[in-house]
Amino acid sequence: MFPPRLLLPALLSAASVSAQYYSAGWSPGQPIPAPEPEFAPPPFNPAAAPAAPTRPSDAAPTAGGGSGSFFDVNRILTSGPVAGLFEKVGVNISERIAQANVSLWDERIPLITDDNYDEIIVNEELAPEEEDKRVWFIVISASAGQQSGMSKITDDQVDAAYNITLIENDLPNVRWGRIDYLNVTYITTKWSIWQAPYLVVITDRGQSLRFYKTTQVRLKPEFIREFLKEEGWRQTPPWRSSFGPGGSREYILHYYGLTLKAIYDFLVRVPKWLLMIGTGAAASVVMRLMHRGSPNPPAQTAPAPSASTATSTVTATTPQAGTATANPSPSKGKGKQRKNAKK
Repeated sequence: MFPPRLLLPALLSAASVSAQYYSAGWSPGQPIPAPEPEFAPPPFNPAAAPAAPTRPSDAAPTAGGGSGSFFDVNRILTSGPVAGLFEKVGVNISERIAQANVSLWDERIPLITDDNYDEIIVNEELAPEEEDKRVWFIVISASAGQQSGMSKITDDQVDAAYNITLIENDLPNVRWGRIDYLNVTYITTKWSIWQAPYLVVITDRGQSLRFYKTTQVRLKPEFIREFLKEEGWRQTPPWRSSFGPGGSREYILHYYGLTLKAIYDFLVRVPKWLLMIGTGAAASVVMRLMHRGSPNPPAQTAPAPSASTATSTVTATTPQAGTATANPSPSKGKGKQRKNAKK
């Protein structure tokens, strides 16, 4: 007989049982069901700005107050005495540091530099059928040193076109990239680009280059996306020059770019205050050399006259004096003639 004290727990257990608990099980020939993911990424929101990468200097100090947090430049500048010193001269150092840590560009678009260009574009791992279709759309921007102007407008429009492309997902063969004109030397020199902004379409692993000034194209997100979707860049012939890719004089810009890159890498390691002092001293020396006047010639003293020269001079002037004394003036001679005539 069923014990009465176990009747209530048995009824509660039977009420909690659901028919969904039981499964028919797996039978041969059926695919193995994939486990449901524990976390699903949120849908893409074009209005949401990408999170700025965390810099080592911005990380929170350790609990033990290690040497890394003690010598943190941002921590020193925002400390009480230093921040107060900046406030006396009218500078809000905390606001300036916050502005410096804000990313200028969309972090989802990779940044192309002198060091990763070959790895990302030239030596990209592609299947043979993908290699012919691969297109790189690069924007060369100078927004890092100019927060307003054409470079800023170009960056905003390119970022908006990139967002539309991600939403539509209809350009699988196009890759996007950005070049910071102020921090990239070799690539821009080899491409003979001396100003920014520029738009570049790269195909054939960097062997076919097409350049577009931002003043020659319509900087609207829809037009940029349509330009890439319809392959409007094919109407522009690629850069073909003796200095271009595959040209007979390509090596000139190659070594010239390497030289400028080496100079730039050295100068960026020199403190700005020391570089300012050095350039000021060099400019002062050059200005002195350029404006240096011709030396004054030494004064020449006249030689003393010799004794023979002095004697000849006196002899030549003496008869003239005697003649002037012997010969009376014409007025006196005429007076004497009139007196003799009266007599």
